[in-house]
Amino acid sequence: MRVLGINAVFHDPSAALVIDGRVVAAAEEERFSRRKHGKRPVPFSAWEPPEKAARWCLQAAGLEPGDLDAVAYSYDPRLVEPGMKGHDAQWEHLRTLYAQRAPFFLAAALPGLDPGIVRFVPHHVAHAASAALAAPDPGEGDVLVLDGRGEIHSHLAGTYSGGNLSPLYAQRLPHSLGLMYEELTEHLGFLRSSDEYKVMALAAHGRPRFLDEVRVHVRATGDGGFAVDRIDWGALVKARRPGEEWTDDHADLAASVQVRLEEVLLDLAGWLHRRTGSRRLALAGGVALNCVANSRLAESGPYEEVWVQPAAGDAGTALGAALHVARRAGDRIEPMPGADLGRRWDEAELAAWLDAARIPYQRPDDLVATVADALARDQLAAWFQGRGEWGPRALGHRSLLAHPGYADNVERLNAVKGREQFRPVAPMVSAEHAADVFEGPLPSPYMTFVHRVRPGWRDRIPAVVHVDGTARVQTVSRADEPLLADLLDAFRARTGLPVLVNTSLNTAGRPIVDDPRDALECFGSAPIDLLAIGPFVVRRREVFAR
Repeated sequence: MRVLGINAVFHDPSAALVIDGRVVAAAEEERFSRRKHGKRPVPFSAWEPPEKAARWCLQAAGLEPGDLDAVAYSYDPRLVEPGMKGHDAQWEHLRTLYAQRAPFFLAAALPGLDPGIVRFVPHHVAHAASAALAAPDPGEGDVLVLDGRGEIHSHLAGTYSGGNLSPLYAQRLPHSLGLMYEELTEHLGFLRSSDEYKVMALAAHGRPRFLDEVRVHVRATGDGGFAVDRIDWGALVKARRPGEEWTDDHADLAASVQVRLEEVLLDLAGWLHRRTGSRRLALAGGVALNCVANSRLAESGPYEEVWVQPAAGDAGTALGAALHVARRAGDRIEPMPGADLGRRWDEAELAAWLDAARIPYQRPDDLVATVADALARDQLAAWFQGRGEWGPRALGHRSLLAHPGYADNVERLNAVKGREQFRPVAPMVSAEHAADVFEGPLPSPYMTFVHRVRPGWRDRIPAVVHVDGTARVQTVSRADEPLLADLLDAFRARTGLPVLVNTSLNTAGRPIVDDPRDALECFGSAPIDLLAIGPFVVRRREVFAR
């Protein structure tokens, strides 16, 4: 069964290809269009299909649109009810109309595609499948989906057995933890449906001083669901204008909402576990990108294992929809092979790009040693290797790397990238040394959890220690990432540190670098000392010495 998954209705448009139950390719449209999140999540944009990502997925497998058996679209307009409430309810008819016409939009974008093979998959079912069917043990265990909204719900709790989903509860709109967090994001001067991770980072700088007030408005109902009343944010803290300096009040409000989110998640997970007794939980939906909440759930919740798919937000529904349709057709689903599901270039193609740019470059005898030497000297290294990542995290394929032993590297990297200075940068660590340095859910290959930095290491790797003593860790397994593991070993041999700073290779407001042109543009526009692109190295001093 050859199934192309499509996410297009809200934000983060994406495509994924599943062949005979195996994930072959997955990519977000933003990596091709270079527009952050692909588009804004407004009804007017619901017609736009991720045509570049979809074409690439087919090309990667050597397929034409006419070769597909099905297209799985991660929204079912047949579920939408008239008179729905919400911040854009007056335009709901437009979104629904565009979703209904999606088969024809896709056929126009992908000539040769039969619109009759398009299958609508409910949004939260697609989210659930993106986690539970992509997990290391596909289709077994509980699943919890939380986001802003789907067709008429904002949450799904269920359990999988034999690859089949049994829904147990779905919270109807307008109650939504995701929309509540989006509203807070906007109140704090950030871009809603985009900058929620900034609120999570800001929360670490505050105290949950408004927790009692937030608890009044946000509560679990005891039956598997929750209630979110309208919150007058301005009555708690004055709104922050975009670009304005944040205050302790803003940080305290962020901290209060963050803690309440975690409390409600624990209640929802506890209810689900009491119904099923499962030892395993998979998380999906935009709320599952809140790695602080994930960690509290993993450590204080009832499950032995918590797994989060790296593209847990709406982008992941393209993958989930494809997996769901493939499973319903009888395919045996294989675990997701990793997050490196995007584009790649061979050595000849990379050399051609470098030659076309007319810049000096070398092919060192030992790439890993060359980069490790530069990092040990506190240089910044752009690392462009293999296939691009699936999801919002750079995981050692399109990364900006630095020495973790210098505290001012946080400010340095945030300045290079144009980010707010309150935001942390993350560590990557070799899997065999992770438990020596960090406490928390391990392994953590996708940066979906936060970990406490052990006291003996905080002064040794200050660049990756957030204000609350935590770090969002990526563990690197040699079996999965041999080149990256070699780099970490080489850096440790030079510094005694098994950790590197790993942040995404991009500047603020831009998607993660994806193709060689993106890498060269980013390298040329930011004070990065070295670019390791495939087997080649470009040094800033040589490029700008001419």
